[in-house]
Amino acid sequence: MSVFQVLNGLTFAALLFIVASGFTLIFGLLRIVNLAHGALYLLGGYIGLTVATATGSYLLSGIAAMAGIALAGLLLDQTLLRWVKGHDLRQVLLTLGVALVLNDLTLVIWGGDTFSVPIPSVLQGAANVGSVFYPKFRLFVLGVGILTFICLWLMLNKTRLGALIRAGVDDAEMVEASGINIQRVFLLTFMLGSALAGLGGWLGGAFLTLYPSADSEILVFSMAVVIIGGRGSLIGAAVGSILIGMLNTFGQVWFPELAYFVIFGPMALLLAFRPLGLFGRAT
Repeated sequence: MSVFQVLNGLTFAALLFIVASGFTLIFGLLRIVNLAHGALYLLGGYIGLTVATATGSYLLSGIAAMAGIALAGLLLDQTLLRWVKGHDLRQVLLTLGVALVLNDLTLVIWGGDTFSVPIPSVLQGAANVGSVFYPKFRLFVLGVGILTFICLWLMLNKTRLGALIRAGVDDAEMVEASGINIQRVFLLTFMLGSALAGLGGWLGGAFLTLYPSADSEILVFSMAVVIIGGRGSLIGAAVGSILIGMLNTFGQVWFPELAYFVIFGPMALLLAFRPLGLFGRAT
């Protein structure tokens, strides 16, 4: 097993986790089936590309990507999703329509060419990792993925906001009765999940590049991560991301003609024995 390929799998898993963790917050905890999550990822990447090109600041482009997509999440939740909450099929159709609109909008604004978000010189080149030289930017993505997991775990398990989110998911009416505006908490959670999609798009714009169909590809991988890990489980999202990242990397190397089967075949087998995923629980 090549060290280089293992690092490829881990860095891709880190990017997947960043995007899938946002999907986990929205789909797993809030019970909102947001199929526009991939389109928000792509839009975040394009926002990061535009700001980085205009200002020359990679950090500012990342902030703009997260803030812009958090705002998009706010608008989506307050103008459209508020009318279909509790109706899964309506959410699927509505968010699928939003995804198609956003995809066409990005195509009109940025065209169909492939773009890459410019990265600063400090993240260019390669670093010595053991016996191999590995791209610095991919190691940066791995670090951001680990930091994202730590921050989300602390937020969900060690803060009042996390306690309110978990309590609201279990019994929203009881939390409301205690004087807490649980809908505002849910809105902040939805915006956070959307911001993570923007963060993923910003990083993915330099990692995987940006192109019109990138949204559907990352959405499929994110859904696979959540299904394997278990809906609403942050640890499950991390484990699922590592499994998908490794299967995707080594599947393309060992069985390039069966790359997708290597991912979704084991997923189907897993769900046959654990329908709720590795860390999912009945609600």
